[in-house]
Amino acid sequence: MSTPAANPSDAQLRDLLRSSRSIAVVGLSADWNRPSHFAAKYLQQQGYRIFPVNPRYAGQELLGERCVANLDEIKEPLDIVDVFRRTEDVMPLARSAVAIGARCLWQQLGVLNEEAAALARQAGLVSVMDRCVKIEHARLFGGLNWAGVNTGVISARRPT
Repeated sequence: MSTPAANPSDAQLRDLLRSSRSIAVVGLSADWNRPSHFAAKYLQQQGYRIFPVNPRYAGQELLGERCVANLDEIKEPLDIVDVFRRTEDVMPLARSAVAIGARCLWQQLGVLNEEAAALARQAGLVSVMDRCVKIEHARLFGGLNWAGVNTGVISARRPT
């Protein structure tokens, strides 16, 4: 898997995350230990409004928000479309993100659809591939120790 060369710089990511308030999490799981749930919960705790998108849970509440089957059902402006789907599933989501006027198409870790990224950039969206919004937010805004990630403590013992 290649590293995408077209990802925004740290300064651009910081500006995007600072100016964004709404994030559609496509593929959000109700299972608390899935990466999509963990990341969405973290982002909610940082003040972002999360819009769950997953046909499996449509009509149900996830993280206190009503889940919808697809992006077209969201009637509020979206800043970021965060994609927790397979690479081959991203192109229709990129088209939907463009159609609804989102500001960014964000493909999570391991998701690299260059064609979808090019479509998003061509339409004026910021495109991020193979990165985690939660990790990038924590890295850029000082929260990497949340849930024990990169605390700098190398020990199997809990501090007293």
